[in-house]
This record gives sequence, structure tokens and C-alpha cells, in this order.
Amino acid sequence: MKRHQLGTSDLAISTIGLGTWAIAGPGWEFGWGAQDDSDSLATLEYAIDQGVNWIDTAAVYGLGHAETVVGQLLCRIPTSRRPLVFTKGSLVWDEQSRAITHSLDPASLVREVESSLRRLGTDVIDLYQIHWPSFPPGGPDKGLEDALYALDRLKVAGKIRAIGVSNFNVPQLKRALAVTSIASLQPPYSALMRDVEQEILPFCQEKAIGVIPYSVLQSGLLSGRMSRQRIHNLPEDDWRKTRSPDFQEPRLSECLALVEVFRKIGMAHQVTPAAIAIAWVLRRPEITGAILGARHPGQVGDLLKAAQIHLNTAEIEEIRPFLPEGKGTNVPTAAAS
Repeated sequence: MKRHQLGTSDLAISTIGLGTWAIAGPGWEFGWGAQDDSDSLATLEYAIDQGVNWIDTAAVYGLGHAETVVGQLLCRIPTSRRPLVFTKGSLVWDEQSRAITHSLDPASLVREVESSLRRLGTDVIDLYQIHWPSFPPGGPDKGLEDALYALDRLKVAGKIRAIGVSNFNVPQLKRALAVTSIASLQPPYSALMRDVEQEILPFCQEKAIGVIPYSVLQSGLLSGRMSRQRIHNLPEDDWRKTRSPDFQEPRLSECLALVEVFRKIGMAHQVTPAAIAIAWVLRRPEITGAILGARHPGQVGDLLKAAQIHLNTAEIEEIRPFLPEGKGTNVPTAAAS
């Protein structure tokens, strides 16, 4: 798989990276239901065998559990096959109530980095990202500069190799660049959530900031495997069933119609709708690599085929009329990415 330089950092990443939100397990506010850790480890290792060289995780995923699983992976594979590890902080939780809150306090971020290093079982994090600039999204982002300065000091100390941000808008990116070098932005981006096309992607290209989008398959909705019946049968502790407007009417019908267009185009390429949905995102020159989630090894192969697909002008135009109007809303209030 091709690799691309991530912004101005010295990190070269494969076109596709594996995300770990879905494998974080149950028992937290934005869980996807039960998950077997042995399946998660097999999935991560298989992806690495197929050329994926980076894993994206976050402290809050499973309230530390996803990082722990990634740490187990790093212990069981040779150093020569070690993937780059990207993680995120600023969402913290109370160990007793398990309630998630937000903090840009420098001392809190330092504690988060140390905790992530411990769970991952490593001495350095390849890319450390501020998960959200404010909580809830759109709220006050006071302390952003102090938080970034703290990460800059951790970079100088050798705890992290590069600094990234997630869910930042253009004004926040400008503030970040005034403090330190920003290697990457991790925004939500899919055929159902296209807000970043207007200002954010052009700004990142101008400033040489790498872009590694999440929710490319809109939390599985664009995979081609979702039906109304399957959504109805999702477990009650799967956040998508109860908290995502995209998984409910009236938006659901629009989303499923788009999937059928992806399915038709996919047949010509001998791939599933998921691969076409991913290729649609990768067509943008600003995108360095896309974050994709998988819960079983069998889900990985088709996703990786997207890196080899180049949609032609006619296919892009065929998709255009089915792109829903308005903002995508499939991101939960706090913990996504």
C-alpha cells in the first residue's frame, strides 16, 4: 500500500489506517456493544499484515480499554512490524461514575499522555492529538493555546513525535499553528458529512497539514451491510441505535439510497459499497489517509481495496445527485473520532 508524508512531520503513513473506536467494548457512553478482544487483536494484526502501518485510538475509547488492546498488540508482534500509534486526549472520565468530561488543562494533558504511554506499553507516542477543542462541541475553547504548548513541551521531551488535532475548525487551526507545528487534522468526513470541503480542507492544503478523516463509512451506515432490520436488531448499548439521526428516519432513507448507488458502481469494480464510499473520500488531494474501523479480520480485506480504486468523472457525477443536503449528524456529542 502506498505511503504518504503526514503534513510536515517525519511520519509516512499508509493510505488507510485502522481505527479502534468500535473495538473499545461495552460499558461506556459511546460503545458499540460487546466485542471479543481476541477478535480485535486478530483484526489489527491482519491489517498490519496487509500493509496498514498506523493505528488510531484514543484514551476515552472504552475508557482506556482500546489503548490497552493496542498495547497488547505491540507486545505480541516483532519490533520490525510495529505500526505507528496515534492516540488522543482531552476527554477524561471519573473512575467511579464513568462520566466523560473535557479538560485542556496542561497538567491534565500531561497525566493523560503518561497514562496512554502506560496502557500502550511504549516510551513514545507517534502522533498525539487533542480530541476535541471544546466540550460540548461548539462550546468555549478557552485554554487551547496552553494545552498545545504543553504538548509542544512533551514533544521536546521525547514523549510524543508529532502533534495533531481533531475536530478543529479553521480559526482553531490558526490558533494552534501560532503555538506549535501541527502535523494533522482528524475531522469527520464522508459522503454524508461534507462540511470540511468548504474551508477546512483548502486551509489544510495551504498550510501543509495532513488530513486523516474519521467516520468515512458513517459508523457502518455506508458499508452496504446495514438494513432497517439490522439497525432494529442492534443491541441497546450500541450508541448508533438510539443517538444517531442518520440511523433513523427521515435521514435513513436518503442514506440507504446513496448506498445503492455505491453498490452499483462497486459491482463494476468488483468491490462492496464500502470500498466505493472510501474511494469517494480518498479522491480528494487533501486527504493523506483515511481511518477505518473493523471488528473482525474478515472485514478488513474489502476496505483495503479502496486504496486501489480511482473513481472516474462519470462515476463521481453519478453519485452527486444522491448526496444528501445539509450537515451530517452522525457524530455523537462527545467521544467520536
